[in-house]
Amino acid sequence: QVQLVESGGGLVQAGGSLRLSCAASGRTISGYAMGWFRQAPGNEREFVAGISWSGGITHYADSVKGRFTISRDNAKITVYLNMNSLRLEDTAVYYCAARNLAAVTTTPTLYNYWGQGTQVTVSS
Repeated sequence: QVQLVESGGGLVQAGGSLRLSCAASGRTISGYAMGWFRQAPGNEREFVAGISWSGGITHYADSVKGRFTISRDNAKITVYLNMNSLRLEDTAVYYCAARNLAAVTTTPTLYNYWGQGTQVTVSS
């Protein structure tokens, strides 16, 4: 089993920035792609960003391109999501996910492990 723990969420004003972290423990995630998803009340869980095992390939939802950056530190077994120019519509619970394949995917059902989520609230 892989355990994922997100941190870094909170309340921020529109236009501000936050950095989310996802620390992995338990079974190794060597070779795993990682992703960030979010879910707002009444909405389905949606893909935000993903990164391949090597970190060489990243993929973003159109809504966050140019504002969010995903990165990973395989030595620290941690994945990050830097979020800039936050908007009201970015308010959601953000989840980290791990996939036991190296390639990125936007499909949540193809991820094997999930964290508990961290709340991000953007205020006006």
